[in-house]
Amino acid sequence: MTPMTEIGEMVISDTNRDYFFRPSFANMTRIGSPAAIVERFAELHTSDAPRLLEAAIDAYGSVPGWLLNHINDPSFSSDAIYAGMIVMQACCDDDVSALVGELRPSKRGKRAFVFRQGKIPASDIIVLAQSLITHGIIGKAKVRKLQRNESNSYVNEFKAFEYISAARNHFNMPRVEAEQLTMTDFQLLLAAKYPEQKGYTREEYDAAADEFFAKRARRRAKAS
Repeated sequence: MTPMTEIGEMVISDTNRDYFFRPSFANMTRIGSPAAIVERFAELHTSDAPRLLEAAIDAYGSVPGWLLNHINDPSFSSDAIYAGMIVMQACCDDDVSALVGELRPSKRGKRAFVFRQGKIPASDIIVLAQSLITHGIIGKAKVRKLQRNESNSYVNEFKAFEYISAARNHFNMPRVEAEQLTMTDFQLLLAAKYPEQKGYTREEYDAAADEFFAKRARRRAKAS
């Protein structure tokens, strides 16, 4: 199956086998409860490992090998790695343990586990899972987002079924089809159906405000 990368789908090949990943609304529910979905998102974006990866790319344009070795140590980035494993498995119908690794019971006790690494480095698991869950619950569609529709408030749950129901209502599609939408896909469909939204985006508002204050400053300077 050919992935539509624009809406978050991806394929990872392992020798003669392809693994297809789709961050659909239905697959987001496989991550866990509505609250657990948000928790996994936070672990993938706010723990130490993701922040170091982003900082390294900003500073060097790539991630140095010494930093990769540090991040790939499960004892350092365990929360982000385990969240990535959960997200990647949720987005694929096949067992992906060969790729992302697995947790196995340790001989130390019933509650102790050992991480057995798969074929994908831990740092790549974090990056891939970040992309999947962002396409799944935030969306990465390049559409005009009006300032009045933006919200900086923290949401502690992601209720996928609400978006599935909204898709069925807005686009008159059956539930099974709505469940396969990603958030990016959903946003693109909304933008196509309701293209004539009037108002400013945040960038347009800021530009207009800057221009207004600049003109007022010039008028005052000229008057004085």
